[in-house]
Amino acid sequence: MSGNAEVVRANTPKNPEIVVRFSPEGVRAPFLLRCGALLVDYLLIVTFPAVFLVFGRLSGDDGARLLSGSWNTVGWLIGLLFAVTNIVVLPVFSGQSIGKIVTGIRVVALNGSAPLHRKMLLRQTLGYFVTGLSAGFGFLFSIFSNKGRALHDYIAGTVVIYADRNVRDR
Repeated sequence: MSGNAEVVRANTPKNPEIVVRFSPEGVRAPFLLRCGALLVDYLLIVTFPAVFLVFGRLSGDDGARLLSGSWNTVGWLIGLLFAVTNIVVLPVFSGQSIGKIVTGIRVVALNGSAPLHRKMLLRQTLGYFVTGLSAGFGFLFSIFSNKGRALHDYIAGTVVIYADRNVRDR
């Protein structure tokens, strides 16, 4: 952790670390940085369909054949597979999508420790679904929350921080 917390190691298999004096207010990720991470994720996901659409065009397809062609289908399948991996699988196991890695932000539990896998799965699936249903207004909660929590963070009991979560030996 950087500056605002102290990590104490515990010898229990369920909780290998205990974070004391963690203050999410001090390391909360700024809203624009979260938007930047989302933009990086979006651009990476749409790259696959776009590139394969170009491949289809270069192979001679155009019009309706271009949109229903195999290149377009392959591009969308790879894009969908990448999206699921980047939006669900990576964050569940690491607390970060590629966009969050690039921008240096991470999802943690409210006490500063790594969130449980089931909480992250809830955040990344149901939480994002509910935030999407709110036409994105759930994401705007992070502007007004003193801890910077969006609707999906409230659902899962998490917070997004702009800090190093590596445990360092003293």
